[in-house]
Amino acid sequence: MSEIPDPTRTEAAQATEPSGPEPDPTTMPAVEEAFEEIEVDAPLVGIIMGSKNDKPKMQPAGTALEDAGIRYEVRVMSAHRDPEMVREYCHNARMRGLRVIIAGAGMSAALPGVAAAHSDLPVIGVPILGKSLGGLDALLSAVQMPPGIPVACVAIDGAKNAGILATRIINS
Repeated sequence: MSEIPDPTRTEAAQATEPSGPEPDPTTMPAVEEAFEEIEVDAPLVGIIMGSKNDKPKMQPAGTALEDAGIRYEVRVMSAHRDPEMVREYCHNARMRGLRVIIAGAGMSAALPGVAAAHSDLPVIGVPILGKSLGGLDALLSAVQMPPGIPVACVAIDGAKNAGILATRIINS
């Protein structure tokens, strides 16, 4: 049975309409499984910190991940000076293949909580020892999250444990 053309529609409109059968949705899981098996060099962990001065304190997280063979990336971004950058990074983290975010920050330590507020990935907070209060301000800022914004927290300057915890999360 042939289709009778509609004289009220343009040829361009008719040409852009799908002409074949709809794709079978049952084949989609097989395609997704095939893509999961493809090895890519994308990082699995994002290590973020509020200042470039925090890099030496956060390096043990990277070392622990390297020892476990886990790929990671390092970014410096401030929850106070550039909150939009933090929001965008965390919002897109899962889509880019990240599985865990490690967020290190000193003093008011807003970065772990802001990261958790903008991502559904596990966030591990690393309070960094500051010049005053012995890091207690950063520790309390990281652990005192409101309901619905979970942040796992390691010890003050505990970046190595954050890397080990991220490894355990990924391998579980």
